[in-house]
Amino acid sequence: MSSGRRVLGVGERPHPLDPLGAREIEDVTRIMTEDGVLAAGSGRISYLGVEEPPKEQVLGAGPAPRRARALLVDLATEQAHDVVVSLTDGRVESSRPIDPVTAGQVPMLDEEHELVRRVLKADEGWAAALARRGLDAGAEIWLAALSAGHYGLPGEEGRRVARVLAHLRPTPDSLPWAHPIDGLVAYVDLLKGTVIEIVDTGVLPIPAEHGDYHLPGAFGEPRTTQRPIHITQPEGPSFAIDGNLVTWEKWSVRLGYDMREGLVLHQIAFDGRPIVYRASVAEMLVPYGDPSRIRFWQNYFDTGEYQLGKLANSLELGCDCLGEITYFDVTVTGGDGSPKALTNAICMHEEDFGVLWKHTDPANGSRETRRQRRLVISFFVTVGNYDYGFYWYLYLDGTIELEVKATGIVFTGAYDERAAPYASQVAPGLAAPYHQHLFSARLDMMVDGPANAVDEVEVVRLPMDEANPYGNAFGRRATRLRTESQGRRQADLAAGRTWHVVNPRVANRLGEPVGYALHPEGLPTLLAHEDSSIRSRAEFATSHLWVTRYHPAERYPAGDLVNQHPGGAGLPAYTAADRDIDGQDIVLWHTFGLTHFPRTEDWPIMPVDTCGFTLRPVGFFDRNPTLDVPPSATSPSSCHTPVNGAPPGAPAEGSCHQR
Repeated sequence: MSSGRRVLGVGERPHPLDPLGAREIEDVTRIMTEDGVLAAGSGRISYLGVEEPPKEQVLGAGPAPRRARALLVDLATEQAHDVVVSLTDGRVESSRPIDPVTAGQVPMLDEEHELVRRVLKADEGWAAALARRGLDAGAEIWLAALSAGHYGLPGEEGRRVARVLAHLRPTPDSLPWAHPIDGLVAYVDLLKGTVIEIVDTGVLPIPAEHGDYHLPGAFGEPRTTQRPIHITQPEGPSFAIDGNLVTWEKWSVRLGYDMREGLVLHQIAFDGRPIVYRASVAEMLVPYGDPSRIRFWQNYFDTGEYQLGKLANSLELGCDCLGEITYFDVTVTGGDGSPKALTNAICMHEEDFGVLWKHTDPANGSRETRRQRRLVISFFVTVGNYDYGFYWYLYLDGTIELEVKATGIVFTGAYDERAAPYASQVAPGLAAPYHQHLFSARLDMMVDGPANAVDEVEVVRLPMDEANPYGNAFGRRATRLRTESQGRRQADLAAGRTWHVVNPRVANRLGEPVGYALHPEGLPTLLAHEDSSIRSRAEFATSHLWVTRYHPAERYPAGDLVNQHPGGAGLPAYTAADRDIDGQDIVLWHTFGLTHFPRTEDWPIMPVDTCGFTLRPVGFFDRNPTLDVPPSATSPSSCHTPVNGAPPGAPAEGSCHQR
């Protein structure tokens, strides 16, 4: 059952990190309209969110000003602006024009998807290209405005461009992805509403086999073998909520939300001790590997170009979340500046996670088992054909984990000899190009305070010598990363490489600095060539780790404006000064993700694939922090046996089984 819904937003006196509420969104829109920076009728808001105060203001005793930041575009003048509004003073603080040539474009607008359909429906060249494929203007065709990238193509400089691929829908109920209209792409000017170019490399067969998994009986009758699973908490969940502050067990975390990043976790602390000041997925890149004239440009920044937060699903009990659930509604901003409520956008619950620790001691006969439990805070988004779930986990033992679940439908094209080196055939004549899903987690660390450092720790094989005559010894090596250039690192699974974020000013009872270790999965980073356009625009994705000195303006690994940016922004620019990161206020940027060579099993809908990372305490506690976790309340006698209560190995009635 659900324990109810709450609105993630602000009250009469919002916390400085709270997301904008509906009334604040209306106030910001009014202030910008009255100032004239948001043109009546033709002005559009591409992004609107809290301009978070610098960390020292939030952590200080005094009040922090309430500000909002907006990215605007005027459809009439084709001008864009980066605007900061003071809600405290009720005025526009700054308005900076955006040069589309050097700075790129503001993120995509929802209405631009419909715009490309109108433009192409009226274009004679597009109609002729469809006619060559035996399709007339009345055919059901799915079109989408796709981000254009930056390739220095003639006639595109400074223009707001979308590239458009087409899929056929044989019936109104059909899913289009099974029927790509390949060999054809249109380039559209989104501000002028005109076609720049139609690229037609020749007619290719449209795959005929349907992929309509959503229609009852399309792939056989449903199974009848599954029996119900019920997850209940008769006394309710163990967490408490005060505004946007959540406390659970010894954890506290402040929930935030941004229409670009989605769910943001602020001020994560354990037993009152700070660990992470701010955690989010600050960018997501999906680069494709097909070099053809039709698809070479397919490189999507789902966060910076499409804004994940505004694409969140409304989650459903029993489908997306199971158990005793608390939902949070969030509010984002429409292009016209009106608040847009996303109901049940965030799901929070706690769940059993198997054995936490266990031992049966042969010396004294004691048998002890404790069960692990975790708090789950999640949201799901749909970006065109793909769906992504972001799951933050807080565990009883102080572990923090992020798991990303990728599902949905692979992007498709026609499969032939040309496509074969760069794509999988997932159905007869249907190609799914090779691609990657790369995420950048921004982790503003604060392990027992703001003065942190990073040690790279890895295993070391030791030589056979007088100290190691039998060759069995091995050790580990810790290397302090002292500058931002040294803080750019690659994972090495063979060396067991981890990165320990330590506080040199705080020691545990053994005299060692307290710390948290980042455990990477170490899968491939960006595979595009060193000289490619996408590499220059997404250099963040070429290293598993970047460590930077904290600066409040450095929020996004590919820069503030990603759409059609020529490259070099974000982390390459942030680290150019090679600042000191040893014992400073630092931010970790961790690249992780999937390299996807689609399988036949991924069609017509892809089972969830996962990726992520773990932050685990290392010397942060003086001993196991879960010694006070009690035996399971449902079966306490079987999880705890006193000393000399039973001979070693003797089973207890109703014993607690490890899973």
